[in-house]
Amino acid sequence: MTVEHRVLLGIGVSAGTAHGAIAVVSPAPTVDPNEPKTTDVEAATETVSQALESVSDMLYERAENASEKAQEILKATAKMAHDRGLKKAIVNELKGGAGITRAITDAVQKYVDMFIKLGGYMAERATDLYDVRDRTIAVVRGLPMPGIPQLTEPSIIVARDLAPAETATLDPDFALGIAIAEGGPTSHTAILAAQLGIPAAVRVGQILELAGPAQEQGAKIAIDGGVGEVIIAPSDEDIALLKERSERREAALADSHGIGLTYDGHKIALLANIGTAEDAQRAAEYDVEGAGLFRTEFLFMGRESAPSVAEQTEVYTQVFRAFGDRRVTVRTLDAGADKPLKFADLGEEENPALGRRGIRLTRIREDLMDAQLEALAAAQKATGADVRVMAPMIATTEEAKWFADKAHAAGLTSVGVMIEVPAAAINAATILSHVDFASIGTNDLAQYTMAADRMQGELASLLDVWQPAVLRMIRKACQGGTATGKYVGVCGEAGGDPLLALVLTGLGVQSLSMAPPKVGAVRVSLKLHDLSTCQQMAAYALDAPTAKDARAAVEALVHPDVKFLM
Repeated sequence: MTVEHRVLLGIGVSAGTAHGAIAVVSPAPTVDPNEPKTTDVEAATETVSQALESVSDMLYERAENASEKAQEILKATAKMAHDRGLKKAIVNELKGGAGITRAITDAVQKYVDMFIKLGGYMAERATDLYDVRDRTIAVVRGLPMPGIPQLTEPSIIVARDLAPAETATLDPDFALGIAIAEGGPTSHTAILAAQLGIPAAVRVGQILELAGPAQEQGAKIAIDGGVGEVIIAPSDEDIALLKERSERREAALADSHGIGLTYDGHKIALLANIGTAEDAQRAAEYDVEGAGLFRTEFLFMGRESAPSVAEQTEVYTQVFRAFGDRRVTVRTLDAGADKPLKFADLGEEENPALGRRGIRLTRIREDLMDAQLEALAAAQKATGADVRVMAPMIATTEEAKWFADKAHAAGLTSVGVMIEVPAAAINAATILSHVDFASIGTNDLAQYTMAADRMQGELASLLDVWQPAVLRMIRKACQGGTATGKYVGVCGEAGGDPLLALVLTGLGVQSLSMAPPKVGAVRVSLKLHDLSTCQQMAAYALDAPTAKDARAAVEALVHPDVKFLM
């Protein structure tokens, strides 16, 4: 039986091309179906404690022989196995009568659900938690550690997801590429793959269903980690094309440096999205103009009480110092509703996505906002950094003014808002008259414009920023910036798309913030087009009847080299 030739698309996270044999990672151990319910909580707790300790030691041991970057990631995962909150959550499951492996699984899943609701960087730490879960269950059940099979020939690794502990120890001579069904562009797998120079793609649909049978039949696989393309049973022509694309991409990116500019010199600031102090250290090593989105939720999640002003000040100071004199745009606490905090629980809501999150929560719990602004002001004073502060989920002029007054009173001078709901986009001119800038969160703006839950995969096509209705919302927000002379940027996923970046520039966006590895390709794409061409692209996309038509209309105008960047 001949394996069918298939081309699959995902998200490219580590540039380069490769082709070779398929190596499918086996599933990790799961809940023991024969385990009894817990009756001796003390004994079960001791078993869990020893297993977690063993996993932590194992990861620290791997870190000793890993590269500097891999050491940081492996040690961070090892710390998760030591997390008191996680252990307490497992013990609570044991007290409820759950068996040991069931308790581990359910407790970790609750943590993962919380991380996913936080989004961005925190959502992509779910893989690290699952790795701790799988290894702990393996210890408890006396099974081999989960992971990549022994590679006997150069292969492309296929998995649902890869744990950082596995990725960090890959040999590039045998691991030619990585194609995974889940993961994200700033996941530890993506970071390590790029560091090791291994082409990688994440969120590759159908890869697991197709790779297994293809492996059994000895078929080959090819990957382009720059554009996220994976080919099952590639032809000689496919392989030649991938090689050419890789060479063209490398040649284009070789000249990618400096500030963001269009061909005719129109400035578009290119910034990084970050979520932790560690993120800041990594992002600051890239050729970026600062941070366009510093998510601060990680400091607050999974805690019994809010972090103190001193604790927050210390973390913010680390972030600001990492970027030196480059700007850092901080988003204040975006929690509540579907991102619950134990110390700020406002109760269950019928529709959390439309509930009391972001600014709506902190207007009720002013103490949280006051403490955060005090800490940010103290960190700015200590570092002299270029700090810009913005509030999430702004929908009204009153909310914008309330936040601006609070921030100014705390001593912060550059104050802005997130535009994530249609009301803020439509009323951008009035809202911007009370603040200094706005940043568009394209993920949430698409969700609320299209009435489509961003967590529901079946609605992905509605959440496409290429949807003309979403583009019209972005244009409206930019028109508000023009009317008031205020700055409008984008900090959602759309900013890192080399093609969509051109449209956003044409709509009037003045900065693009993204995962740091994407900056180079966006910078090159901008340099290949003048502002008038970007504006023409935007006009064509706005007039298109569908998202597919909008993208096609822009592709017809784009410089040929851009296809090698996507």
